Amino acid sequence: METQRLLSEPAPGISASPSEENMRYFNVMILGPAQSPYEGGVFKLELFLPEEYPMAAPKVRFLTKIYHPNIDKLGRICLDILKDKWSPALQIRTVLLSIQALLSAPNPDDPLSDNIAKHWKANEAEAVETAKEWTRLYASGA
Repeated sequence: METQRLLSEPAPGISASPSEENMRYFNVMILGPAQSPYEGGVFKLELFLPEEYPMAAPKVRFLTKIYHPNIDKLGRICLDILKDKWSPALQIRTVLLSIQALLSAPNPDDPLSDNIAKHWKANEAEAVETAKEWTRLYASGA
């Protein structure tokens, strides 16, 4: 069972546990990857498996505020495997690893937040500082 494997063999820096009230709903925590602007941050996400899962992608969003060109202010994530590149062979674990990788490699060329993407392209160093600041403010695990 996929859920068992998620709990018994967690991916490094990622935890996902199903809610007791609803087994389709997972509480997820992703640690900001080392050498990224999100290092040291603890990001909370929610993941929901639609009725059609695994034929349809899980719905995932950030609950912790994050400054990232591919994540909008509602926490929605721009990631191909959550949209047209979804395959039933993919698993929750793969999705969460991909989101973790997105934190290491923001892609301002495929943005969900235009303002942040513009900032990233115009002055990457400054955007990275803002991302670090938001990580300290909102994702310090406090």
